[in-house]
Parts: sequence; structure tokens; C-alpha cells
Amino acid sequence: MSLSGHTAFITGAGQGIGKACALAFASRGANLTLIDKNQDSLTNVASEVSRAGGTVTQFAFDLTDLEGLKEIGETDWKKVPIDILVNNAGFDRPGTTAKIDKKGFDEVITIHVTVPLMLIQLFLPDMQAAGWGRIINISSIYGLIGGKGEVAYSTAKAGVIGLTKSVAKECGRDGVTVNAVLPGLIRTPTIERFMAEKYKQQIIADTALGRIGEPEEVARVVAFLASEDASFITGITLPVSGGWGVL
Repeated sequence: MSLSGHTAFITGAGQGIGKACALAFASRGANLTLIDKNQDSLTNVASEVSRAGGTVTQFAFDLTDLEGLKEIGETDWKKVPIDILVNNAGFDRPGTTAKIDKKGFDEVITIHVTVPLMLIQLFLPDMQAAGWGRIINISSIYGLIGGKGEVAYSTAKAGVIGLTKSVAKECGRDGVTVNAVLPGLIRTPTIERFMAEKYKQQIIADTALGRIGEPEEVARVVAFLASEDASFITGITLPVSGGWGVL
């Protein structure tokens, strides 16, 4: 599963699954370009990668600034020979169907669907020209089963699945694979900080393995999909949920 000689572009790399992906990719020899809107957490991750011997470039940037994304993408990111794209950045705006406001709904769709689309449009042509590329989109079990009070997030994550399958069909013959990973309940800082314990326990009770997952368990799957070991896998939606939502 060596990734030596490849350069991975990872969004939301400042914590949680994104951080774990950065460390997993670095340990397998990949060069890294890391994106996060939080400069302090991003710098900490970049320093950790560097101490481990990885080569890393970092950009503190809010991906929801779509005009800025387009500009910096063409002027800065396009200069880097990216052949692995991990669309991980995201956030939630909880709310039921009756109560979610359009602004919050649009924000969630933007970060989870529009931003990945724009980054794919930015990097895919070079991957196709090179005859090799990997795109891994982070969806969610909620994209399959929905979630009460999570109408925006569930809709967005279902959109990630549709985006993944469509792009996979378009670029497979060019040597580019496109897959989606669907985490279940993962011990990220956001979950630890904001999810009430009773809701965690409800999900754990519905999880076949009977526990919460760790970011590293998701990151290892993402690294596998980026490697040559996954060379004949494309267009899939792979749950990493301990059995929650798939049994």
C-alpha cells in the first residue's frame, strides 16, 4: 500500500478523519497538500507530519468561499501535481425538515457537494492526462439511511454518493478511480464535543461491533483506496461503520 511518488490533496485536514488521513498517507510515503480553515490546527497537523518525515504543504482556507476557491485553485493548487484527492471537509447544520432554514441547508450542500465537485473539476483533467488518479469522497452512513433531525446533512451525503458514481463512470477508462467512504459513528472532536451521550449510545446499540470507531480506522480504508491494491475498485460506496446502517 505504498503511496510513494504520489501527492495527496486532503481537505478538512486539521482534525478528526482528515488529520488521520494525513498521517496515514504520510506514513505510506505520499507528499501532502493539506487544507483546513483553522490555521492553528492545520499547522499542528503539518508539524506532526513533518516530524514523521513527510513532505507537506498547507493552506489555511475556507472552502465555502467559492470565488476564492476558484482563484486559489487556479493560481496555487493547480501548480501542484495532485494525483490523489480526498474530499473530507464538512460540517453539519442539524434540523428537521420542518425547521431547517434554507441558508443552513445551502451551506451544508455547498461544503459537501459543491466544493468536492469544484475540486474534482480542478484536478481531474490532469489525472486523466497522466492516466492515473484517485478520488476518495467522504460520505456518511446517513447518506444511505437518512437521519432524524439531519435532513441537510443526510441529503448532502447522499449527493456525495451520486457525485462519486457519476464521476467514476466518466473517467474510469482514463485510469482514474473514484470511490466514496461512508463512516459511521467516529470519535472525532466534533462528535466528542457536540453529540449528547444518549445519542451516541443509541447508535452504538445499533452497531454490530458495539463500539464507536476511531478516525484511524477510516483513514486506513481511504489510504487503501488510494493505493495500487485498489486498482480495480471504482464507483463503490464503502461503509466503515462497524455494521451500523448496513445490517
